[in-house]
Amino acid sequence: MLVVYDDIYGDHLRGIPASESPDRTQVVAAFLREHGYFNALVPARDASDPEIARVHAPEYLSTVKREIQSLRGIAAYLSTGDTVVDEHSLGVARRAAGGALAAMEVTVARNAPAFAIIRPPGHHAESRRGMGFCVFNNAAIAARAFLDRHGGRVLIVDFDYHHGNGTQELSGNGISYVSTHAYPAYPGTGSVEENYQRGPDLIVNVPLPRHSFGTEAFVALWEELLPLVARRVKPDLIIASAGYDYVAGDPIGDLGVDVGAAAYLAAIINRTADEYCQGRAIYLLEGGYDIAALTESIRLTLERSDGGGILSGHADASSIPTAQRSILQHWTAER
Repeated sequence: MLVVYDDIYGDHLRGIPASESPDRTQVVAAFLREHGYFNALVPARDASDPEIARVHAPEYLSTVKREIQSLRGIAAYLSTGDTVVDEHSLGVARRAAGGALAAMEVTVARNAPAFAIIRPPGHHAESRRGMGFCVFNNAAIAARAFLDRHGGRVLIVDFDYHHGNGTQELSGNGISYVSTHAYPAYPGTGSVEENYQRGPDLIVNVPLPRHSFGTEAFVALWEELLPLVARRVKPDLIIASAGYDYVAGDPIGDLGVDVGAAAYLAAIINRTADEYCQGRAIYLLEGGYDIAALTESIRLTLERSDGGGILSGHADASSIPTAQRSILQHWTAER
């Protein structure tokens, strides 16, 4: 599988105690490099102001520049929300958004999936507000760039423990969004009342109980949910907001899901991409704060995308609880 990575991702909040730490990319990258997963490494690049401005308001970008440039040897919260930044964060955030763009570009060129191991994450960043560890919305920036160049439709698939409020806000006009997430949990959005369809664009939220949802139900839900949404959207590109904080034991998330679920998610996403968009799927790192579990989850995603491992059968659909089953039935009936 193609991998996008840059050592600069470790410079954001280096030496500053934080859950969203440099280890999230550095430790993962060191392991993958040692075990031969970086044989198809794609260089990241910086996202330009115009590329960022496709999704973020000019005044927000100006705020980020001004506040980060004022920091010298200290860290502080962005004034827009609970995102800690330091003097290196603007450059790293540009390279994170640019890593998402590089993944999109190489996926389109080669009709093959790519994984961008980037930070800071992005799915909480709204048009005018950074929050939840996020500065720029990497998935939305990549989606808008694709639509501007190629047209068509993009489906963003978000399996992070937390709802991607920023990505939902930035969807529409060719971008659809489907998410499973703990509810009510940070950021408090993503209820079924927020679901809608406008023309070909869908917002599909499937709230989950905050803990102990379980592996069988999680995999079974995505096995039914993603094909259901894809049949309606018919995407030309799939972008996965790949947050692995759903894994049991994650210090910020934890849906009681086994780390091995990552292989099944990759199989579901790649199969759907093969059916609708010539294999064009990109994975952008979002959450995941248990470093060992994060490393294994990404390894499994890469291995599955390269055809490795053995996945037999399907998860038991009867394991999907009634509340989530009713959401699936609604979208099945809604034509």
